[in-house]
Amino acid sequence: MARFGDGLAFGPDLTEAAETAVRQARAELSAAPDLVCVFVSGGDPDEVESAARRAHETAGARVFLGCSAAGVIGGGRGVEGRGAVSAWAGVLPDARLTPFRLETLRAEDRLIVVGMPESGDDDVVGVLLADPFSFPVDAFVERSGEAMPGLPLVGGLADGPERGAARVFVNGEAFGEGAVGVVLGGAVSAATVVSQGARPIGPDMVVTKADENVLYELAGTPALSKLEEVVLALPPDEQELAGRGLLIGVAMDEYADEHEQGDFLVRGVVGADEDTGAIAIGDVVDIGRTVRFQVRDADAADADLAALLERFDLADVEGALLFSCNGRGQAMFPDSDHDAKLLHRAFGGAAGVGGFFAAGEIGPVGGRNHVHGFTASILAFGPTGDDQ
Repeated sequence: MARFGDGLAFGPDLTEAAETAVRQARAELSAAPDLVCVFVSGGDPDEVESAARRAHETAGARVFLGCSAAGVIGGGRGVEGRGAVSAWAGVLPDARLTPFRLETLRAEDRLIVVGMPESGDDDVVGVLLADPFSFPVDAFVERSGEAMPGLPLVGGLADGPERGAARVFVNGEAFGEGAVGVVLGGAVSAATVVSQGARPIGPDMVVTKADENVLYELAGTPALSKLEEVVLALPPDEQELAGRGLLIGVAMDEYADEHEQGDFLVRGVVGADEDTGAIAIGDVVDIGRTVRFQVRDADAADADLAALLERFDLADVEGALLFSCNGRGQAMFPDSDHDAKLLHRAFGGAAGVGGFFAAGEIGPVGGRNHVHGFTASILAFGPTGDDQ
């Protein structure tokens, strides 16, 4: 009997699909599940909430977590653009599971996030699901290391058919704002991996002049001139890729002799100023940091995820949660199944894998938690204690 399972069900009746998916996820388990995660796509907020309630009633778990989504992942495949429910269940009898709900309060000129549980010495990992419109997820995740030192966060941003329609749920309640999650501690064997799906182009460059997210000089040259130099040196097909969306990677290890694919925190190039020769990027970068321009396509995304899974440092993966960008799936690959199939092959086909297509993914890179785009963020579980 297994410790992790997943299920997937379709149909216009999301409540019935939710019950079916949860029963599938529980079917092969060795015991009643301790943690069940359910993700719902399609339908209006009332239908999603109804599905969540039925899933919670069926789950019989210590902790129940989930959200609405643009698409769901389960049963070895991904589903987008139709009503579907995926469920993932895990037997974690010796783990400490602490569910939470986060809200924001306004204090003078700033927002304060409340609801995070106190840190424990044996905390292993946290799962976070957030509504991107009502919760300051970028700021919270980027600063999470201050409040929860050393705790990796993995998860994604909920989605809905329109602004305000996303839902997050924890145990028997559904919410149209804020964030929910669970901290896992104690006897848990888990590891994370974030595939950013980009490959570097051009040379490494040191930031020699910058202000916040605006880069003025790279390697002593105006940043825009350096960018043009790199792009013009590319073959025509890669120039076309760069023209569709250029990225920049910030090296996570400044002391490495070389920086290759996967060694960077990847962010978008969001603007340029011909008068000053500056470029603006989607993050703050300090003077002295090493950066390298990047491009992203289906081939790069496939190779990056496959390479990361090949050298994954958790043996005998039994179950995994997968948070894949809604810009991947059929928007990037021939179908919605790409990431699910890669995990299925990498983990031997026996692991229970569930998740959803997110409006933004949460995961650690270089020892710090970040919110990403176009990534696959994975939380994998292995045997613990006597099971090893």
